[in-house]
Amino acid sequence: MSGKLLIVGTPIGNLSDFSPRGVEALKSADLILCEDTRHTRKLLTHFGIHRPAQSFHEHNEEEKAAAIADRIAEGETIALVSDAGMPVISDPGFRLVRLARERGLPVETIPGPFAGVLALAASGIAPLPFTFHGFTPHRRGERSEFYRRVADQRQTAIVYESPERLLESLDDALSILGDVEVTVAREMTKIHEEFISGTVREVIDLLKKRGAIRGEITVVFAAATVEANQISQKEVAEEFERLRASGMRRNDAVKAIAEKFGLRKNEVYRMLLPG
Repeated sequence: MSGKLLIVGTPIGNLSDFSPRGVEALKSADLILCEDTRHTRKLLTHFGIHRPAQSFHEHNEEEKAAAIADRIAEGETIALVSDAGMPVISDPGFRLVRLARERGLPVETIPGPFAGVLALAASGIAPLPFTFHGFTPHRRGERSEFYRRVADQRQTAIVYESPERLLESLDDALSILGDVEVTVAREMTKIHEEFISGTVREVIDLLKKRGAIRGEITVVFAAATVEANQISQKEVAEEFERLRASGMRRNDAVKAIAEKFGLRKNEVYRMLLPG
């Protein structure tokens, strides 16, 4: 008789948000899979849950998934948690859940907080339709292309961003989505919870005045007001002139513009050529 896989949502900050059903699910498990055992152990200790825990993250998920599925097939109950929120969504677990489904093993979900939806609910931005995009790319050129895809969808968009890259990311969004409404949600459900709302330009100005930005960040953008592929020749020319005036070499300026607007360098050159 097979056991089951439990997908257990955990608090994103405030431990009071953990449901009684979630506590009982973890207490019933033969093994708890977690991204960071040290982090999850704090949750387990708080609720008096004394069950074995094992690391299960993006770097070992593929190699461990088959053995874990075997244990479920042999009758064990395995619980999957992430460091915070719902597992699988921007966290490890997809391969294991897919394998369990393919093998016909029972999968049960115990609901928990999802930072993206919490931020959307508190943002005051039109909620439907919306798309959750997860974390933005680290590199600026890739991030520009990311925001161009977001703009193409013409929907409210939810992204996760690191505090270190937040200002750069908002600047890229401004160039591509337009000066749309945005809410930056910081440290949700925690002591220093904060929601910063306005247009993208207004929020950038506010954040620049406060120095270091800390905490877990979720950003909600209203639907784009400009077509992603309609960067005007005038915008490109003005940016080129600004960069050249600052002393940047021609090729470097073209490369910087391509990265900022998510264009290819030959597209930038064509837009700069007269006629």
